[in-house]
Amino acid sequence: FSMTKILIVDDSVFSQQVLSNLLKTNLEDIEVFYANNGEEGIMKYLEIKPDYIFTDLLMPKLNGSDFIKLVKEYDKAAKIIVLSADVQKNIREEVEELGICLFFNKPFNQEKAVQVRDMIRSHNHD
Repeated sequence: FSMTKILIVDDSVFSQQVLSNLLKTNLEDIEVFYANNGEEGIMKYLEIKPDYIFTDLLMPKLNGSDFIKLVKEYDKAAKIIVLSADVQKNIREEVEELGICLFFNKPFNQEKAVQVRDMIRSHNHD
């Protein structure tokens, strides 16, 4: 039996905490890792090979969509959930074309956490 590893990539520590707390409340057996920007996100990704990645889009050094593209080069099947305060339709379509699992507008909340929980549970029982 193994823990589900989750990497949160967000330049806001507050957002990281909110997300982490909600995930831990709704899911057992998870291990959460953090990165403060896309560049750090890639390093952490290669180091821990997370099962799921949550990423913001607007970040310094390497933005969310470039981060997603890089992850997808390493692993086409990477499971990525986008959390963004940027709700422009074209932005959303652009990242959805990269092959993400879910797209949420910030702030993350209990209702969104339940959707994530259900998705992770269904993946884990495949």
